[in-house]
Amino acid sequence: MPVIYLIILGAAAGFLATRLMRLETDIITTIVIGILGALIGGLVLRFLLMAGSMLGGLVGAVLGALLLIWLWERYIRK
Repeated sequence: MPVIYLIILGAAAGFLATRLMRLETDIITTIVIGILGALIGGLVLRFLLMAGSMLGGLVGAVLGALLLIWLWERYIRK
């Protein structure tokens, strides 16, 4: 069940992050961005704020995905 939750949360976070950053990606890339963002954001938020709720997880996932997109655009994709 946690894997399915991670995929759904990743898809939602990736969708929100790619739209906020005005980035057009395919569905797989969007989900991967969201999952990696969820991992990054979840770890950072849990460490800093000890947020454990579903809404806190979504916020952390979107923030992590935004950070990942920004890093991708800034340093890798030139």
